[in-house]
Amino acid sequence: MKTAVHDRPQTSSRHRLARQVCAFTALLAVCVLCCTLASQRAQAQAASSTGQLRIYSIDVEGGQSTLLVAPSGESLLVDTGWPGNNGRDAERILAAMRDAGIKRIDHVLITHFHDDHVGGVPELVAHVEVGEFLDHGENREDAADTRNNYETYVKAIAGHQRRIVHPGDTIAIDGLSVVVLTADGEHIGAVPGIKPVPNSYCASEHVWPDDPTENARSVGILVTFGKFKFLDLGDLTGKKEVALVCPNNPIGTIDLYLVTHHGMDWSNSRAIVDAVHPRVAIMNNGAHKAGKPAAWQIVHDSPGLIDLWQLHTAEDADAAHNSPEWLIANPKGDGDGHALKVVAALDGSFSVTNTRTEMTKQYSRK
Repeated sequence: MKTAVHDRPQTSSRHRLARQVCAFTALLAVCVLCCTLASQRAQAQAASSTGQLRIYSIDVEGGQSTLLVAPSGESLLVDTGWPGNNGRDAERILAAMRDAGIKRIDHVLITHFHDDHVGGVPELVAHVEVGEFLDHGENREDAADTRNNYETYVKAIAGHQRRIVHPGDTIAIDGLSVVVLTADGEHIGAVPGIKPVPNSYCASEHVWPDDPTENARSVGILVTFGKFKFLDLGDLTGKKEVALVCPNNPIGTIDLYLVTHHGMDWSNSRAIVDAVHPRVAIMNNGAHKAGKPAAWQIVHDSPGLIDLWQLHTAEDADAAHNSPEWLIANPKGDGDGHALKVVAALDGSFSVTNTRTEMTKQYSRK
């Protein structure tokens, strides 16, 4: 009688081997997953540390609306353009937001209470979620229109967080330094990290008249992203500009200058424009609003300026006081709302894109 041959030990051995293979495969999968997650975290950290600041000079036809989006995705909108026009300016802000990939605005800064800066607030809040509003406090101008602008603004932002800012205050945006330089007619004495230096351009500056309007109360900010610096003083007028930088300049030099007051000759004193030495300037003028030859010339001639971009051709000025057409977003009439888009890197290099032509010019780091 033959002895039966049992295969159970062989089967058991195969099962053990299969279990070992499965365990090894699972361990390998876990290792791969951990490595992938670590790589993704490293890439995210690298993207955060080498990300870019985007600045949109939005065409609101001679008013102001400037959107800044940090690498973190946090956003600051400086002013909201005009009221009316079937919500035109809010739509143009929304278009910039879509380009930037954001769905809310974390901070809205109102520089002052003229309708080309604050008038768009009711339409904005009807379409966009806003984290907080910032301004210089109550209206200071004794004019019916401006009082109405302020009352409309306060009503529109009811239920939103509101903060009154003063010189030296900061706006907290991850990755950026945003320092308030001017507000409610007052100005900062020194910016943290910047040593004020004597301003040699003060001696030749003429005496500017007093300005009782809201322009002189404008909130002005200095934005720093790594080595890149952007200056926006709203509609600050000459006497307050000179007070800010004379006898000492607390701002230092900058890379990008939003030409004050849309290029009005009530503003843009040589004492400030020449002292801050902008490398590039953007003038948010309208076809028939501001872009005055005297102001244009001062900015154009400032030491170290490479290019002066414009949102519109200043049609009431001559060709000698307008930039070449490739530097103008809307060369004829009111245009189609083309913006100028700035993309800045931590090393101080940046680019400006004319959204009408899609032409981009690069500016190397200093």
